Amino acid sequence: MKKNEINICGLAAVRARFLRDASSVVRLYFDRATSRKIGAMCRALAATRRVYRCVEAAELVRIADSVHHGGIVAVVEDSVPRTPAASDIAEWARRRENLVVLDRVGNAHNLGAIARSAAFFGVPRMVIAGDPASARPGAAAYRVAEGGLDALEVWRVQEIAPLLAALSASGYDVVGAAARGGSGGGPGARRAAPWALVLGNEEGGLAPAVAAACSRLATIPGSGRVESLNVSAAAAVLIHELIGRGGRR
Repeated sequence: MKKNEINICGLAAVRARFLRDASSVVRLYFDRATSRKIGAMCRALAATRRVYRCVEAAELVRIADSVHHGGIVAVVEDSVPRTPAASDIAEWARRRENLVVLDRVGNAHNLGAIARSAAFFGVPRMVIAGDPASARPGAAAYRVAEGGLDALEVWRVQEIAPLLAALSASGYDVVGAAARGGSGGGPGARRAAPWALVLGNEEGGLAPAVAAACSRLATIPGSGRVESLNVSAAAAVLIHELIGRGGRR
């Protein structure tokens, strides 16, 4: 596999990639059971003389480098997430489009699960940190996202706090998820504003500068038997709450 290629596994994820950017699919491998479900994909690849092949189970595991391949592996050309300019942020605000911001979320499975929830609820984009500890969209994240990473835009910034300041200046309600010390899980008073939900690192939460740049912090009340929810579960709960009070887009 070339350096700029990644694997996307699972039928839902592969279908989502074909719908968004079929030209990025370089090769396609699948087992016999899955072959009956992907005729249109194979015809598209044949028309452009790209490789598609039915392989045995052991070969599919080798190609996927995982037993969790879901019967199909697409080898795709990876793309580097873009960095938003001031004009991008202004346009998002003008269209009143919500977004999710990840402050050093380091686990690829959490990244994929958050993308899946965001896509499920219709959030159009997600911004991740450029910090080396941050998870990037890759094979594991795409598999867990079940098509979510191709159903929304993924952007990247080197520093999260300046992005939040720019979002706030553009009229966004910037809501930081906090394990403790925030208000209840709902979004509060600024219902007319588009919102940006900020989720922190699995171990350390939001960086102090990031928390300070939020309009406010939200804490999901629980029983107290465990300290907090997994970040991907918290994302789903908070997105649902924000959408319920602030609108779907």
